Amino acid sequence: MRVAIVGGTGPFGRALARRLHEAGDDVVVGSRDAERAREKAAELGVEGAENEDAVRGADLVVLAVDADAVIETARSLRDAIGMTPTLCVASELVSRTPSLAEQVAEVLDAPVAAGLHTVAARTVGSGQDALVCGDDERAKELALDLASRAVAGRAVDAGPLKNARALEGLTGVIVAVNKRHKVHAGIKLTGLP
Repeated sequence: MRVAIVGGTGPFGRALARRLHEAGDDVVVGSRDAERAREKAAELGVEGAENEDAVRGADLVVLAVDADAVIETARSLRDAIGMTPTLCVASELVSRTPSLAEQVAEVLDAPVAAGLHTVAARTVGSGQDALVCGDDERAKELALDLASRAVAGRAVDAGPLKNARALEGLTGVIVAVNKRHKVHAGIKLTGLP
């Protein structure tokens, strides 16, 4: 699968790119600055490009930009993304209605899934589970496939896109636990096969 990671030069984007590349995916790291994208991508052994070029031809676009930039980034890339399924991993430390992923879905023509909110750059590849939600089955299927390679745990279908509100809110809980206990905790669901 060809995966374009917008925000791929940041800590989470680089960690995800590294993990997916090791899993055999064709990864392109995107940035607003093409030169920065190429430099960071070279360190990872993947392709780097300016965001618009990165998303063209991808099977799945991952919006791995900061929460305060995700809506404007989606808006600016709307035409380039077209109908390419998109995974929004942005979250804030507060719960919001509608979620950032729901707001991205309003901006893009493409189907949007949400997930990986409880996975930090330091825990990409760990044994935790990755939760993914979405209304479009194809976008969710692609996001679950990517998530299954991003963590050593399971990729779990967490229902419709409206559940992104809860998933994004979990980020604040995980950050608080990690700060308080000086750990890098994640989510592992019990009772699933």
